[in-house]
Amino acid sequence: MRFGVTAGDGAPLAGRVVVTDAVTERPMARAVVRGTEWTLDIPRQWPSSLYVARFHDDRPETPEPERDAEHEVWFVVRAARPAATSSVLVSIPFATWRAYHRAGQPGRSLYYAEEPGRAARVSFADPGGGPPPERWEEPLLRWLPGAGYPVEFCSGLDLDDGGELLSSYRLLVVNGHDEYWSAGMRDSVETFARKGGNLAFFAGNTAWWQMRLEDGGRTMVCHRDAAADPVGAVDPRRTTVEWSSSPVDRPENAMTGVSFRNGAGSWGEGMGLIGRESYTVRFAGHWVFEGTGLRDGDTFARGALGYETDAAELDWSAGVPRATGRDGTPRSFAVLATADLRHWRAYGQGGWATMGVFRLGAGTVFNAATINWGRALADPVVDRITRNVLDRLGGRAPQPSWHTVGQAPRLRALAACEGLLFAVAEDGRTLLHREPSDQNLPWSVCPAAPGAAPEIRCLTAPREACHPTPLALLAVGADDRLFVRAPVSGPAPWTPAGRVPAGTTALAMCDNTLFAVTSHDDTLHHRPALRPDARWTALGPAGKASSLTVLNARLYAAGPDGLLTRPPVTTDAPFTPAGPFPSARALASYAGRLLAATHDDLLVSHPPQSTPVV
Repeated sequence: MRFGVTAGDGAPLAGRVVVTDAVTERPMARAVVRGTEWTLDIPRQWPSSLYVARFHDDRPETPEPERDAEHEVWFVVRAARPAATSSVLVSIPFATWRAYHRAGQPGRSLYYAEEPGRAARVSFADPGGGPPPERWEEPLLRWLPGAGYPVEFCSGLDLDDGGELLSSYRLLVVNGHDEYWSAGMRDSVETFARKGGNLAFFAGNTAWWQMRLEDGGRTMVCHRDAAADPVGAVDPRRTTVEWSSSPVDRPENAMTGVSFRNGAGSWGEGMGLIGRESYTVRFAGHWVFEGTGLRDGDTFARGALGYETDAAELDWSAGVPRATGRDGTPRSFAVLATADLRHWRAYGQGGWATMGVFRLGAGTVFNAATINWGRALADPVVDRITRNVLDRLGGRAPQPSWHTVGQAPRLRALAACEGLLFAVAEDGRTLLHREPSDQNLPWSVCPAAPGAAPEIRCLTAPREACHPTPLALLAVGADDRLFVRAPVSGPAPWTPAGRVPAGTTALAMCDNTLFAVTSHDDTLHHRPALRPDARWTALGPAGKASSLTVLNARLYAAGPDGLLTRPPVTTDAPFTPAGPFPSARALASYAGRLLAATHDDLLVSHPPQSTPVV
């Protein structure tokens, strides 16, 4: 690395430099500096980390002392072989650090936002530009080695064309205040997640502004005004405005799950509010809270919220908050905790904080949704949540194939149809429904239609309608009759639709074929779905299946031997093992994933990235 240096009065420097590992505070190099240049050769044995080189003038400080850390140069050393020591990569937000440096000085900083003299272009070669005085990133960086987590580091700027770099890692950690992202950064990170990489945002106000890198990455450009940005006329998607604003229209919460648009900020004298606020648990049964002992409604993480937080637009109508998805948050987003910070309006921006997790392609994204998360790591609950996220998403602990998405109180059967998940209660006559989302939503009773409802043994639904038969719920009654019902949450009658083999306990439909299991003789049967008068034909052993469903044009069965699968053919094809499976009463499928009601009354889901491949 080549450094250009001068003394405080602009003359050649006569002084010294000390290079320190900023994470461990270990001094790594010392040297005498004479003149206007100094070169540092990075030794191969230096670990991947965040470093700072501090230059000191031997002469009296003239005309003013070293200030605003302009005698410091911060840099990252990447691993020579990516992921050689860790599957976790931590990004350092140099772009945000540079944006805030020299705030209020005309032409020196992107701040303050509405001042006419602020800069639209700033250079990374200018003096200073290290972390702001609050050092939001520092607590988590210091915690990681002490907690036993080896990680590797990169500059956020490395992500601008970071596909190859990211491909070596299991988890990317975004920490503290990472507000400025280029289109290349977002493209690389989102592609990484969609291919199966995981993201953990222990951060807030993330990816709020789009910026561009020019001059070979030496200059950051952010006009904050579409009319002033010349690129807007030729490539509108790269215009340097808020990510959610026109003409970019690419809400950041499509990547992060949450946004500062719905979040809160407390500035100036309001910064004291940070130490008073807490999260409230909304989904204690989620893996993120394992080992914390928390229950829904408990508060935790006092002091972690601020000075800016992110949130999702929420619907509370079911008694449990869930993301509406109208603001760009993915519908798979599960709300884990919330904080009502609307009273922060008195000091800045009133809003909420929303901790959550969601699927992005084949990857998983966790978001703590606050800049100050690292400052609360002395709290055992915050410590445990952080460990749970790093262990599960970083690959240290085996990733369970199934995760809890709600309660399943003594459910007898499951089926998903037309955007709803239906269940039959233990009495066999009460039909329930809820959204088939990852949120821990309550079940609601479907009002009964006039007349007696049949007692139901099992339930299923086809994935696609087959003319002239529309999409419908199919059920087997206790008297071995097949019933059909409209897949609606309101009252609808069960209509007889033929008979099933005597003693049928599991049913599925695929490729215009009905499949039935009779448990007393462990036999799989089939008949054409559109011919109620057709005979049922035995196919062979049913693998002791207690429940059937169809996913991706394959039959899946739950039973004492775990999860089994076979193609939906009408020949004798055996069931084969399909991966780990919890002990379950009922099985269903929706939107490319399996859902199961377990014997310990949980509704669990099989994430797409671990869907069995046969």
